[in-house]
Amino acid sequence: MAYIYILAFHLVLLIFLQPEVFLCSALQTLVLPLKTQLIPSPNNLSFHRNVSLTVSLTVGTPPQNVVMVLDTGSELSWLRCNNPSLPNSLPTFNPLYSSSYSPMLCSSPACSTQVRGFTIPVWCDSNKLCHTSLSYADSSFSEGNLAYETFHIGSSAVTGTIFGCMSTSFSSSSEEDPKNTGLMGMNRGSLSFVSQMGFPKFSYCISEGDSSGVLLLGNMSSPWLKPLSYTPLLQISTPLPYFDRAAYTVQLQGIMVSKKLLTLPKFALVPDHTGAGQTMIDSGTQFTFLLGPVYEALRNEFFNQTQGILHVLEEEDFVFQGAMDLCYRVPTTRTSFSDLPTVSLMFSGAKLVVTPDQLLYQVAGEMRGSDSVYCFTFGNSEFLGIEAFVIGHHHQQNVWVEFDLQNSRIGFAPIQCGITSQRLGI
Repeated sequence: MAYIYILAFHLVLLIFLQPEVFLCSALQTLVLPLKTQLIPSPNNLSFHRNVSLTVSLTVGTPPQNVVMVLDTGSELSWLRCNNPSLPNSLPTFNPLYSSSYSPMLCSSPACSTQVRGFTIPVWCDSNKLCHTSLSYADSSFSEGNLAYETFHIGSSAVTGTIFGCMSTSFSSSSEEDPKNTGLMGMNRGSLSFVSQMGFPKFSYCISEGDSSGVLLLGNMSSPWLKPLSYTPLLQISTPLPYFDRAAYTVQLQGIMVSKKLLTLPKFALVPDHTGAGQTMIDSGTQFTFLLGPVYEALRNEFFNQTQGILHVLEEEDFVFQGAMDLCYRVPTTRTSFSDLPTVSLMFSGAKLVVTPDQLLYQVAGEMRGSDSVYCFTFGNSEFLGIEAFVIGHHHQQNVWVEFDLQNSRIGFAPIQCGITSQRLGI
């Protein structure tokens, strides 16, 4: 989600997309490999992403290397542009070195929320350039000018791509990841990266642990890929204050723990008259967050079904990432959670099955005697001030996830992402 950044304590896991490109069939589909890398993170990170999906590509003429966070919940892509006030250790894009860079004038039709239906604020700066500012849930912000530039992905290039050339750093209270240059917006908005590039669909497959995975821009057809189950994207014509119309919104119809369907009133899963309560598929958020009543029902059922299997951490003040209050003491000798129930998220026409090993997450650095601390990987979105259901990418591991913009739907198919990478020659 564009404006959700999750509290991280000790560890950041980054998935990098390397710039090598593989052409798949006559459709000239772009396939890029993902790799995982563990890097240390300061203990005082406040309300900040714990896991980021990042893509490496080149921008400008001649090309400059950049690393951008892949976010299906954001529209505007932006880069941290060269600014003397920024620390030298932070990677930046320098527009002065690019002959294809062109700042957007205030007189440009694109510099208008009415013309583009763009939801971020734009205004004229003292140089008559189109200026914008993005605010985030952790009080961080990014500010700078809209501009046109050439973006390269392998041998492909799109000239005149609109992006934000941000002169003000994006992080407020925490240290920024020194590898990231900016953010790649991938939602359904007209100015998102995938919309401007003109791809009718894109897919990704996220592996667990340190295995490799893939991001695919374009169509994919293969005999070893299971048929996808599709659920339609919800669209509304009337603007509502708490409904993001550019998000990948689906209808959550129910939740099962093992084979038991949670007893939930129908209205609990449907957006209300303000738009609050939409369900979004988001690569910019790590875990899954549910509105209070639904979270409590899931939490209680998981607790009941795991009694005698797991030992609850009985510390009322311990809440992981500000939203996960069901945690356990787990012996360090335990290496598998295959005896836990599955959790299935039921959508219209499709379901997303969260396997047992994805239901608990080890809190790095937290020990209770000889036990490690693990927490349930669903959280209460209301604890974070979020009026929505957000399906994070931790629960999309080993699933082929297809964002079909052309047919306004999202598809899911279980698959071993590490094996998929091998089959694609990555």
